[in-house]
Amino acid sequence: MSDIVLPDRLRDVAEPVRRIRTPARLDYVFMAGKATSRFLNAVAEKRLVGQRCPVCRKVYVPPRGVCPTDGVPTEEEIELPHVGTVTSFCVVNVQFYGQVMELPYVSALILLDGTDIPLMHLIQEVPADQVHMGMRVEAVWVPDEELGPTLESIKYFRPNGEPDADYETYKDNV
Repeated sequence: MSDIVLPDRLRDVAEPVRRIRTPARLDYVFMAGKATSRFLNAVAEKRLVGQRCPVCRKVYVPPRGVCPTDGVPTEEEIELPHVGTVTSFCVVNVQFYGQVMELPYVSALILLDGTDIPLMHLIQEVPADQVHMGMRVEAVWVPDEELGPTLESIKYFRPNGEPDADYETYKDNV
């Protein structure tokens, strides 16, 4: 990127522009489809469900209603456990507008047992510098009176005390 060349008369008085505030707003309404609605309604009951592809047999969570690899409907619903393996993670150390989480915190991809695609969620009840790939975790749910059809019904995941998963069991999801 090249530097901007100013006319001679402006070189001594001009300040570089460091930022511009521009009002921007985007309003939208998300309408969940059948597969997502069934998943979120199950979450409101403290249940996790996925769907299995009839061709490749992969289990997707949250379900998409169709296998992205084979392009066929995924109608077989699978009840899933509330435990899984951290396949990848990010330690967040940067404050942002409206943030409610205390820094640092960990966002992780969690491969629930019996699934083929990881789910993104928070890891807590462990120092950020102790989170690692292969860590076995379990869901921590909000109190029953706060349950709803949202992934926020799972407060976070925490280590469950099981030995780390063997890399071979999650290497395709790193």
